[in-house]
Amino acid sequence: MDTEISESKYRAPALSKGLDILELLASTDGGLGQAEISKRLGRTTSEIFRVLIVLRERGYVELDEGERYHLTTRLFEVAHRHPIIRRLTAIAGDEMQKLANRISQSVHLCILNSGKLLVIAQVDCPDTNVNTVRLGSQIPIDDSASGRVLAAFMEDEELSHLLTLAGNETSARRARFLSDLAEVRKAGFCQGKSLTIEGVTNISAPVFDYTGKAVAAVTTPFIHRLTGTDNMPVDQARELLVETCRELSRRMGAGVVKGD
Repeated sequence: MDTEISESKYRAPALSKGLDILELLASTDGGLGQAEISKRLGRTTSEIFRVLIVLRERGYVELDEGERYHLTTRLFEVAHRHPIIRRLTAIAGDEMQKLANRISQSVHLCILNSGKLLVIAQVDCPDTNVNTVRLGSQIPIDDSASGRVLAAFMEDEELSHLLTLAGNETSARRARFLSDLAEVRKAGFCQGKSLTIEGVTNISAPVFDYTGKAVAAVTTPFIHRLTGTDNMPVDQARELLVETCRELSRRMGAGVVKGD
């Protein structure tokens, strides 16, 4: 009872409405009008009117000529103020582009966020045919090479917490995910057929920080082209990706011997 009173006392209805609006717009293409937002959230237009005004004033949403609200890049900019994201994206951009150009594939960088993978950087190669993962995408850990790479280097307690956040998945997919971790840890990378797209081989390797923790994964959804002169063997592409991750890890401080 005391807990219920305490939670009720500290509720912030306006903040909840604002977050509901941002999450709705983030999952909607083409924007939404005020009436549409109200309907989808099950609120009156008067309830969200003031919140929308504040969100516009703070630069989180904008109104187009058709009176439809869209997200701006403000949330993305705020997220990149986070030290680990800022550090990773600052050092990874050029190296990822060099890698993408050499292997003629797209490359993306993931971190873990609330039990899912969050794509914080992405680059394409010059080739006209690429398989791209959208920047800002959130990907279930069970479906990905990146998830396996990051989970493989976790301690048991940390892995248990990750699985709790990821949800109580009881399918064969979760069992396969867990059974792959030992091999990934031993190899130092993950390479295998995509679980979501035919004809793609996912290759992923970890980036370590100065504490020895795997803080990010660099991944390429390697497509097997039937024509072209720049078709690199998948194993050669993997070697170059792993080499890139070693360099990024070195720049993140991995391998530095800390004093007593």
